Amino acid sequence: MTLHSLPLFVRLHGRPVILVGEEEAAAPKRRLLERAGAIVVGEDDATARLAIVADDEAAVARLKARGILVNAVDRPDLCDFTLPAIVDRAPVIVAIGTGGVSAGLAAALRQRLEALLPASLGRLADALYAARGALRTHYPDGGARRRAIGAALAAGGTLDPMEDHGGADVVAAIAASGAATGVERLRLTSTDPDDLTLRQVRLLGAADRVTHRADVPPAILNRARADALRQRTEATPSDDHPGLTVDVEMA
Repeated sequence: MTLHSLPLFVRLHGRPVILVGEEEAAAPKRRLLERAGAIVVGEDDATARLAIVADDEAAVARLKARGILVNAVDRPDLCDFTLPAIVDRAPVIVAIGTGGVSAGLAAALRQRLEALLPASLGRLADALYAARGALRTHYPDGGARRRAIGAALAAGGTLDPMEDHGGADVVAAIAASGAATGVERLRLTSTDPDDLTLRQVRLLGAADRVTHRADVPPAILNRARADALRQRTEATPSDDHPGLTVDVEMA
């Protein structure tokens, strides 16, 4: 499955961004850019590399001809990049995009996530950042460290991010997480990734290695971490790999 767009988080603080359009149409974009610390400039600025254009197709063409990446408001066919709906739990930012085809859908999903994600999520992120040195000392091996953190942050884990953990000692919570190791076997009855159970999704996301048969579709395998080792094999894997191996086959 090909991604429609590659999501990127761009630091705009102190950088110029061109904004073109009538005030009513451009005002929400101006507020968003200023919130990100960007310097809003006009079309003639020679240093900007990004532009947002509202209701001016001719300006889109002129800017693209200069090699500037353009967001054309409500014109996804003309966009080089789109602006997502945002859930802000600084420093955690959740961005919801639809490739520009439905701002209403993105907004509806944002409202649902706003209600689900605790206000303390940003504090948990800060605590994890502050604990990096202690975690490296406690887990010198990077793989073991990643597995322990992943287990702690899993649903129902000692640091489940959907819960408020207040001033919890994150190092102690991660040490108590009990990361999974060994081999877990998944026998799937459907090639549709939407039919995966919550347990199957969790195991794929936690796996250090994914072994699979030739008929397992890429859409299933893509539920694993990008850095997880993938091995196509017709044999049942042995338990000789560090961390968690998930073996996938079709029924």
